[in-house]
Amino acid sequence: MAKEKEKKIFVLDTSVIIYDHSAAKNFKEHDVVIPITVLEELDNFKKGNDTKNYAAREFTRYIDKISNGHTLTDWININGKGHGMIKIEMRHHSKIDAEKILGQNKADHRILNTALYIKEQYPERKVVMITKDINLRIKAKSLDLSAEDYETGKIKNVGEQLYTGRSEIQKVATEVINEIYEKGFCEPTVLLKKNKPTSNHFYTLKNGSNSVLASYSPAKDVIERVKKVTAFGVAPRNAEQAFALDAIMNPEIKLVSIQGVAGTGKTLLSLAGALEQRRNFHQIFLARPIVPLSNKDIGYLPGDIKSKLNPYMEPLWDNLKYIKNQFNEKDKEYKQITEMVEHEKLVVCPLAYIRGRSLSDVFFIVDEAQNLTPHEVKTVISRAGENTKIIFTGDIYQIDTPYLDTQSNGLSYLIDKLKDQPLYAHITLEKGERSELANLANEFL
Repeated sequence: MAKEKEKKIFVLDTSVIIYDHSAAKNFKEHDVVIPITVLEELDNFKKGNDTKNYAAREFTRYIDKISNGHTLTDWININGKGHGMIKIEMRHHSKIDAEKILGQNKADHRILNTALYIKEQYPERKVVMITKDINLRIKAKSLDLSAEDYETGKIKNVGEQLYTGRSEIQKVATEVINEIYEKGFCEPTVLLKKNKPTSNHFYTLKNGSNSVLASYSPAKDVIERVKKVTAFGVAPRNAEQAFALDAIMNPEIKLVSIQGVAGTGKTLLSLAGALEQRRNFHQIFLARPIVPLSNKDIGYLPGDIKSKLNPYMEPLWDNLKYIKNQFNEKDKEYKQITEMVEHEKLVVCPLAYIRGRSLSDVFFIVDEAQNLTPHEVKTVISRAGENTKIIFTGDIYQIDTPYLDTQSNGLSYLIDKLKDQPLYAHITLEKGERSELANLANEFL
């Protein structure tokens, strides 16, 4: 009986299911309640190609599967031994009526009433409302109901503590810097003593006016020199960009993430690097998630699907135009880009259009990755086939979706979980190179 009292009951909101359709499996021995209103809301999401539509379909399939031979109002085992139970709760009336207090005809308030009803039915157990919606958490707490964010996929280190992928070492012996210039590498112990370097970590090594850029190669177990190379007419303007382009161009690194504010060159460098390596891949995909302004669906916009999507894809075309304008219209590079677009060797498209496709022999750039959930990032990476390279770019401080933040977005999750993996490299760009005016806005506004 004492053990039973320790088990909590978590009531899940729709936002949690949209964020992670497998959320019900992540509460260990505790029990989970899904209000019937959540199923009603998910039913409205089931049609479409967006990730929220996919999540809605996957969750309803999961509920249908585990309910085999049971009624959904019964407690059903979630996922085998070691997990708790799950049920669908039909009732959304309680002694404390959230609809009367906060207003009727709102799904959130019916979900609150269900959580309050469960709290009344199980007074000996702790009932907790789980939601990604901050306002709903506040409303729940105002009704004396425990409420928490969904923590799975949420990292603890953000801001300056989030892995940057680079570091600077001062007072490096001049002979070591000279050795790296002459031989192209040095032993890690020369710089780091007994400390083991992080895979594909980048270093700026300095001694007064002498300096060299380098990175640790896990395959060769050496600190290698990083050279500033040009990719399809685009040259790095600072050390950070040189590091990013080195990771993009390195065939040993299959997965790269680039984090930085607007104007640091994330997408431009990725696209230039992809074009430089175009002969090594069958196709180049440049994609981004569609996040409509004011959270309005693209159906609100006039025109056909192509004209509706163009405003969201325009920043990607802008980067492509910038690269084309490095050359004259008669130059072969200019013509090559035009031909690649015409023959779909270079494809600019919404990320949702990639779902279900095989990503073999593809250079795949995912822009605005901070607007993806950890599950969406995992889904993209798990589609990688032979000879595929994936670049995620984004700014974790410019999130446009209501249920993500600097800790719970897919880009932060990727950086935190995959650092030090031999196939992965990350670099944070801080120096804006778009213009002095853009730098002014990023620094002071």
